[in-house]
Amino acid sequence: MLNNPILKDINETEHKKESIWTRLPDSRLLVEASLWSADFKYFAREMERIDPYADMYHIDVTDGHFVPGFLFFADLVAGLRPLTKKPFHVHLMTDNPINHVDDFIAAGADLVTVHMENGPIVPAVLNLIHRKGAASGLALGLDVPIETIKPYLELTDLILIMGTPMGIKGVKPSPFVYERVNQTKKLILSLGLQNVVKVFADGGIRENTVPELRASGVDGVVAGSLAFKSNNLDETFRWFHSMETNPGRLT
Repeated sequence: MLNNPILKDINETEHKKESIWTRLPDSRLLVEASLWSADFKYFAREMERIDPYADMYHIDVTDGHFVPGFLFFADLVAGLRPLTKKPFHVHLMTDNPINHVDDFIAAGADLVTVHMENGPIVPAVLNLIHRKGAASGLALGLDVPIETIKPYLELTDLILIMGTPMGIKGVKPSPFVYERVNQTKKLILSLGLQNVVKVFADGGIRENTVPELRASGVDGVVAGSLAFKSNNLDETFRWFHSMETNPGRLT
């Protein structure tokens, strides 16, 4: 499949591996628990509480340059890795993601996501992630056109659609996020990659947004406070798993 000029220097055989999605349910909405919303004083206790429910853990990494503030580092990921067998998704919001891939995969990352905003180095980063044995993701900030991902889909396992400004918590999602999810899903379907590339939404994941995101075609969401602040995880995750897609939007 690697017949795109952008990827001409990449050896296809390096990327033939088991898909991360074979380890996860495909009949319902997938839910990543964002560790940014955990109580930092009690990481182990927080993970023990939510581990029976979460499909994956979402670990944001920021450098204070690409986005404001600093979050998570490889040694912390290595320390948390023995606490669960669930996949770790490391989301790199940094200026130089290629410099961090080795450390985070060595620390236990199963999936590493880089941003389209990182520009020309994106193919090299995706290639490195796969060569190191992890799945790769491609994230799009609010202003990145959806069609820009098309040349990279053959090297991608996940498209992460940002619904809010990066690195900022507690803000309302863009009203355009639902259409962006829908456009992304339609593009993936048109290329026959729906079993290979999943679409997740990150930012503004609330009770009033999840049903609309799912109806727009999203395969999974990154849940922060909606998961970790829940007083009844059984009820919360039954609600997550009850979400159905709207096939009419994807035709």
